[in-house]
Amino acid sequence: MELTPDDVRDVLRVLDSSGLAELHLELADLTVTVRREGSTGWTAEQQVLRAPRVEQAAAPATDTETAAPAAEVGEGLVAVHPPLLGTFYRAPQPGAPPFVDVGDVVDTETVVGIVETMKMMTPVHAGVRGTVVEFRIGNGEFADADAVLLVVEPAGEGGAGG
Repeated sequence: MELTPDDVRDVLRVLDSSGLAELHLELADLTVTVRREGSTGWTAEQQVLRAPRVEQAAAPATDTETAAPAAEVGEGLVAVHPPLLGTFYRAPQPGAPPFVDVGDVVDTETVVGIVETMKMMTPVHAGVRGTVVEFRIGNGEFADADAVLLVVEPAGEGGAGG
């Protein structure tokens, strides 16, 4: 089951009109906890369990196959996708340094950016150990759920590179 922005909006609307102080929602690839914090409104913690996918260079399509998507990355590189559609930010707040830059070494839990969807900030984790080689979506730009935010060159299994 996938939640659309309208689904999230409906859940938040029901929560606002209810007396509930907390909601914990777990789906196959998303965990969201929302708490009412007195007069300050709602706070949210979420973890999106979407693993990055390794994308290979496109092979020529045969007459029964369709071509690879335009957002492909080079062979053996990993494309980091947003957990949800929304506005991608490279830094935790305006004027702050970015979470990571090209050339930085990341591991699976490294936060590489945040995606804002309906005023909720969702951290984007690298999901892979390696080195950031390219950003495909700029700071403050909208990203569809299948967009490639950045590209990571995975670290070798044999211990070279970190």
